[in-house]
Amino acid sequence: MRAIDLYSGVGGWSLGLRLAGIEVVTSYERWGPANETNFKNNLHQAQTVDIRRLTFTELPKDIDIVVGSPPCTQFSFSNRGGSGDIDDGLEDIIRFLSIVNHLRPKVWAMENVPRVAPIIRRELLEGGRLHQFAHLGLEPHVVNMEDFGVPQRRRRCIAGNFDFSLLKSYAEGIPKHTLGEVVAALAADPVFDPIFGLTMSQAALVDHDAEESLNAEEVRINRAAKVTHPVYNAMPFPDPLNRSVRTITATCTRVSRESIIIESPGAPNTFRRLTVRERASLQGFPITFQFYGSSHSQKLRMIGNAIPPAFSFLVAQAFLGCKSQKLPTLEVAAADLTAPTPPPIRTAPDQPGATYPLNRNFRFAITSLRLKSGVRFELVNMVDAERAHWKVAFWFGTSKSIQTLPLDEHQYRDLSGGMPAEATQACAAPLERLVAFIRRADVSNMQTLWSHRGPGETRAFMLLDELNEIGSLVKTALGPHDEAAQAAVMTAIARAFNDNAEDIPGVPKLVRNAPLILAGLLVGSLANVELGKHADFPARDNRKHQIAAKRR
Repeated sequence: MRAIDLYSGVGGWSLGLRLAGIEVVTSYERWGPANETNFKNNLHQAQTVDIRRLTFTELPKDIDIVVGSPPCTQFSFSNRGGSGDIDDGLEDIIRFLSIVNHLRPKVWAMENVPRVAPIIRRELLEGGRLHQFAHLGLEPHVVNMEDFGVPQRRRRCIAGNFDFSLLKSYAEGIPKHTLGEVVAALAADPVFDPIFGLTMSQAALVDHDAEESLNAEEVRINRAAKVTHPVYNAMPFPDPLNRSVRTITATCTRVSRESIIIESPGAPNTFRRLTVRERASLQGFPITFQFYGSSHSQKLRMIGNAIPPAFSFLVAQAFLGCKSQKLPTLEVAAADLTAPTPPPIRTAPDQPGATYPLNRNFRFAITSLRLKSGVRFELVNMVDAERAHWKVAFWFGTSKSIQTLPLDEHQYRDLSGGMPAEATQACAAPLERLVAFIRRADVSNMQTLWSHRGPGETRAFMLLDELNEIGSLVKTALGPHDEAAQAAVMTAIARAFNDNAEDIPGVPKLVRNAPLILAGLLVGSLANVELGKHADFPARDNRKHQIAAKRR
């Protein structure tokens, strides 16, 4: 059977089809480095072309299979919070289906992010942009690659006209793999590919250079982004080795929530990101597959955007009508695979940032004052053209109706003045400690230090830790005064929202957790009063302001 691969990337579809004995006649992709990678690994014509401008006369004839992965950027929730241009994204899907309609293959399949599934169903209805293709047998399904032997919890939409029930029947007999299994296999010598059964010496393994371990600041940021993120649900840190891995993304940094972080084997409490080769194996590529990118980030993009060949091999078997009882193993299908030559250039992994922009953002939850479902107090910096302002912010409500209460001198005076004497006395010592800490702190150089652009005596995380500890002490002190705390919180809400308080989402939750919320309001308001007496000048002006201060 003869196939073409549209929006082919590095050839994740092409390799799976090739291993199933299907001839990929040609593939089409606009990114040159991805085409070079596809050509050298899969040994077929890989054309660098904008598929939106590809004419039907340029397509080969007598094609039995069409596969492809139109760009998912506009559909992905990771793109601007899901606010991508859906109409623009549909242009590539329409183009893909137009080619299918022109070639009329026996079977075809298209891969994209899960969000595309309901969009396809809606647009197939009469009057929709895909209704003209309803006769193609277009049926979207959302699958988890983990169910099909890929060691990754990667959910994707697979749409096409093939026997999906046959593909689904393969899942039961496919061996499952874990992150730890892949990491250990790639660290051994010789290396044994746990998915494809291939073996090579450790010296021959390419793109397996480990990054420098995360420094203390990077560990802190990664842990906070995963465990106590101000908005999103918690995830473990480090990533557990005894299960499949989270989705491998095309882009991430050393301090991003998306990065997979593991404890360095043999070095307790030392953490690192995955190597290019570990990411590729977790994405279902054999250890012989080489990535011809000119940089570390290019190779990460190639891998993260690909469909796992270990999965596309199974889709190809469904194309061929192979029953699950006769399904060939990847070990048998991949037995003759060898690495292409010459090998790709060696690309250096990312290193810790020496400096950051002057307006580097800081936004971390005060963990002792945090509830799930988006109720949180957090330390943030607000940087404008002249100076940086540090403050405590408070948010509650829903994603569609985010609310706040002021944290200022008026709030602190009203709350502290309205509490019973016993409650006020219980909170006095920790609140006095907070004032003393901020007055001693080197707030005027905190942004400079956070941007790695100059010295300072107080790191932002030092202030965050103090706020966290003070918040815990005040929350505990207010525990026996629940009724008074409820009255104080309801009064603060009424001052902010007047007669509309009952209509504000999230208010009942604040009242149910009144000691915590009151502690946050007190700590946040008092901290903002003291922080407001300082201003952190950006690094480019810091020396000038320090000199001026000395003269004064």
